[in-house]
Amino acid sequence: MKKITLFSDGSALGNPGPGGYGTILLYGKTEKIISGGERYTTNNRMELRGAIEGLKALKEACEVEIISDSSYVVKGINEWLISWIKRDFKKVKNIDLWKEYIEVSQKHKVVATWVRGHDGHIENERCDELARNEAEEQKKLL
Repeated sequence: MKKITLFSDGSALGNPGPGGYGTILLYGKTEKIISGGERYTTNNRMELRGAIEGLKALKEACEVEIISDSSYVVKGINEWLISWIKRDFKKVKNIDLWKEYIEVSQKHKVVATWVRGHDGHIENERCDELARNEAEEQKKLL
């Protein structure tokens, strides 16, 4: 099973407002960059969207380490998701995205790792820039 590192970050201007995500997939020395945005969204939605889009880009089952500065995404994946499923997502925000995450992550072995944002972590800084640029592009479309 291939070992992939997935870095992702999200941004929303106004929260809610125009938003974007940036994702970098690393496999050995191979890198793939993914980014996108939405006109009206939240930071948490974009943080989670970045992880989802990265997983969707994988063509086969992999061991994936998701590295994010979002406690919401990291704790959601590592700690909260099992209990959310057991209680049928009652009182959980972004149910649509969490269900999509479950679908796209099923064939992978996923663990999430938190890193401090804006603290010099090279890939996290690059993902942050991608996300902010996408959010700015969405703002221009309004």
